[in-house]
Amino acid sequence: MVPRYARPAMTAIWEPEMKYRIWFEIEAHATDKLGELGVVPESASKALWDWWATNPKIDVEAIDAIEAVTKHDVIAFLTWVAENVGDQARFMHQGMTSSDVLDTTLAVQMDRAAVILLDDLDKLLAAIRTRAEEHKYTPTIGRSHGIHAEPVTFGLKLAEAYAEFARCKDRLEFARREIATCAISGAVGTFANIDPSVEAYVADKMGLAIEPVSTQVIPRDRHAMFFAVLGVIASSIERLSVEVRHLQRTEVLEAEEYFSPGQKGSSAMPHKRNPILTENLTGLARVVRGAVVPAMENVALWHERDISHSSVERFIGPDATITLDFALARLTGVVEKLLVYPERMQKNLDRMGGLVHSQRVLLALTQAGVSREDAYRLVQRNAMKVWDSDGQLSLLELLQADAEVTAALTEQQIEEKFDLDYHFKHVDTIFARVFG
Repeated sequence: MVPRYARPAMTAIWEPEMKYRIWFEIEAHATDKLGELGVVPESASKALWDWWATNPKIDVEAIDAIEAVTKHDVIAFLTWVAENVGDQARFMHQGMTSSDVLDTTLAVQMDRAAVILLDDLDKLLAAIRTRAEEHKYTPTIGRSHGIHAEPVTFGLKLAEAYAEFARCKDRLEFARREIATCAISGAVGTFANIDPSVEAYVADKMGLAIEPVSTQVIPRDRHAMFFAVLGVIASSIERLSVEVRHLQRTEVLEAEEYFSPGQKGSSAMPHKRNPILTENLTGLARVVRGAVVPAMENVALWHERDISHSSVERFIGPDATITLDFALARLTGVVEKLLVYPERMQKNLDRMGGLVHSQRVLLALTQAGVSREDAYRLVQRNAMKVWDSDGQLSLLELLQADAEVTAALTEQQIEEKFDLDYHFKHVDTIFARVFG
């Protein structure tokens, strides 16, 4: 985790003290149920909770010192608790194995991380919708292969982004449900030394579902799904970021990131206004996606368990969620403050001499009885003259002067095909589909 790209609420989920707090809650809740079942004295859980109520601070350094000797993190934690609670602490962890604590804790952390990420997505969606409605009918050029294609509106560009992030939210909600499972099933997951009701009790207390079959560890296909969804969200962040970066290019300049008073774009060139936020988001997306393959490779553990996944998850759990949280918040700010230039959009629309209307003329010729092959030839030969003139010539004028074209269409019929508003007649329909 790099502090530069981290926000406090998400970072707190992964702090050592928070991890140990969750460990304690799992152990104490399990001891509660074990006491109710008569497996351990009910006084054991009371002793744990009484100590917890009066000693809220976790001594991370003390636990680390014990682990330096034991070489086992869960044993180090249990030893530290026992040193503080006293004799009743010996009833902790009855019939449990380390993975019961570790995997359930990771599920809690990822569930809490998902809650923050879902809130981030809600804020981003709200920002995109506001700007989409603002520019619902702002004409701009649509591009395919980076080349002028046909007119769209800037609102439609943003509506497309909204729909994409809405899908991201749906996927994350599903992935959250997939990952939020509890396993308190003991060695190799058979419940031989602990009753399944303990797992159900702890799951309820920790806000999780039970893992149907844990094989000692929670199956890592759940985790792979979670990180894959984070990777898809990161890719969607990059997609919108790349669009902003292209629109900010000097030759295009239809939109750009907000440039604050006193901001500097280059140490060498005082004139520069660079798309540094969206460039940064492109980079952060790569980091988040970098967690996906390791998560996939964690699925194939040996037999009932091994710990080859453990070291991986200590990296990718915090790094992917913290980075994505930061990236979503940054993108929301970019969208909210994005500078949009409708006049430049119109200028770019007009700069190629009306070529963007070529398809309408092609269709009109075919409907007037000209074969598609001939219609394409007639429109293209005039369009190429405009292209070669870099938009100095007018496609409309060339078509109206072409005898083969005017043999099928009147000058007025040709001119009607150059109506910009024609392209926007279904904008309301698309917006209704996207925003409801």
